[in-house]
Amino acid sequence: MAAGSGWQFVGNQKARYVLARWFVLLQAAGCLLLASGCRQDMHDQPKLEPLEFSDFFTDGAGARPLVAGTVAREMLNEDEVYYTGKVNGQPVTTFPVEVTADLLGRGRERYDVYCSPCHSRTGYGDGMVVRRGFRRPPSLHSDTLRMSPPGFFFDVITNGFGTMPDYRVEVSVRDRWAIAAYIRALQISQRVDVANLPQEDRDALEKVR
Repeated sequence: MAAGSGWQFVGNQKARYVLARWFVLLQAAGCLLLASGCRQDMHDQPKLEPLEFSDFFTDGAGARPLVAGTVAREMLNEDEVYYTGKVNGQPVTTFPVEVTADLLGRGRERYDVYCSPCHSRTGYGDGMVVRRGFRRPPSLHSDTLRMSPPGFFFDVITNGFGTMPDYRVEVSVRDRWAIAAYIRALQISQRVDVANLPQEDRDALEKVR
């Protein structure tokens, strides 16, 4: 092969390589352009922001007034006893819900989640965070709290008390009553007369002793 023809062969190969590279780049650029044309900006969605102007309504306001007579979900709190635990500003002495085994079971589960870290599972105020240095709460078995009505515990869970924060957001209304019912059951359990227990429970206690 002549030297000239060799250089020509190499030059043709290089030219084809450059053309192929440009072709790939043009294809990639075309795909990007198509993708950008179909893209919907997630940071600027086609919606009205709060208080934003709108030319769709005659008053120019994007936010619309509430329809007369409507109430936001879970905001129709007409039952004062159920939603506040009080009557005329005083804690109620009875439960506005039926106290069943299911309610007590739910109360125990919620109590263990939200209350036991401070009050402990037995209610004596020696929960895990207290053992780590947090301020100790009063025992739920003190004479004062044993005599406190159910509405008092509901109100404390709802609005907090002292260093205890409120749990109105974390714990639903019914669950607050469930916890209050479980606290009452927990208090009774620590002062029950053994003679009033069923025989099978008394036998179980004897085995523990």
